[in-house]
Amino acid sequence: MTFKAEYIWIDGTAPTAKLRSKTKILTTPVSGVAELPIWGFDGSSTNQAEGHASDCVLKPVFSCPDPIRGGDDILVLCEVLNTDMTPHVSNTRAQLTEVAEKFAAQEPIFGIEQEYTFFEGDRPLGFPAGGFPAPQGGYYCGVGADEIHGRDIVEAHLENCLKAGLGISGINAEVMPGQWEFQVGPLAPLEVADQLWVARWLLYRTAEDFNVSATLDPKPVKGDWNGAGAHTNFSTKAMREGYDAIITACEALGEGSKPMDHVKNYGAGIDDRLTGLHETAPWNEYSYGVSNRGASVRIPWQVEKDGKGYIEDRRPNANVDPYVVTRLIVDTCCTGLEKAGQV
Repeated sequence: MTFKAEYIWIDGTAPTAKLRSKTKILTTPVSGVAELPIWGFDGSSTNQAEGHASDCVLKPVFSCPDPIRGGDDILVLCEVLNTDMTPHVSNTRAQLTEVAEKFAAQEPIFGIEQEYTFFEGDRPLGFPAGGFPAPQGGYYCGVGADEIHGRDIVEAHLENCLKAGLGISGINAEVMPGQWEFQVGPLAPLEVADQLWVARWLLYRTAEDFNVSATLDPKPVKGDWNGAGAHTNFSTKAMREGYDAIITACEALGEGSKPMDHVKNYGAGIDDRLTGLHETAPWNEYSYGVSNRGASVRIPWQVEKDGKGYIEDRRPNANVDPYVVTRLIVDTCCTGLEKAGQV
């Protein structure tokens, strides 16, 4: 008996990494990711090695059913190692692992809202050739062929994610034609990042079958059109139990150099999206507020009413590395909560 394992990894392309994958045929059943064999690839073709020493190692870290091939076939997310089994410089998961373990007692969890845009050729799906559609207004969570484009792909992607067992918690049409969103979580830092990467791979792979491409470009259309973000919802045990911890986390994100430390790692092209318009705060100004989608960090109104809950960092781009954004938020907020004695 044989089955197919699609090994998926994040490459070294800068400034925004790309997903790569290849198929391994396995003949021995495995009961978990720990039993999956390591594999290798040519790092000189993925911006991760020089030609004279091109071997890189794939170490499986997460697996799930392959909803496209079906049967016993699986998807295998891997982290990239050097041949001496140390983390490759492009391996941002290894850095998150250290921080997540350090603050595990605070029980951080995330929900990430992944926005993206479908393209057909050189224009967003739903944009007429040589022109523009009607201005933004009715597309967000809309219905009808005059306002919604790509729903068949979105439904197929959602079904694939659910069949894979991913923690997808919702989908919706976004503000620009051809722009959509899915949400992953609430999950712990490593789980939410792993599953978001696999959900991205499934998005690209699903769209292939419709001859459409999906992009995480944070500003796919210049001008008076919304960009695409990855709004990141975050809480710890203390935040889920009291409002003082909510304010402490918001203050920690705005302390000293933290706003710029975060923003410069929240995805390439962030200054094109965070302009202060289109439901964003300026990239070089930090703010937080209740129910304010023009703030850097939003406290949902229900959180203020309940006196506990979570916060939403609205700054991350659609193309952000989820291993990086979760690491930064955990490190900053959990450190601030520790200093305040709120853990």
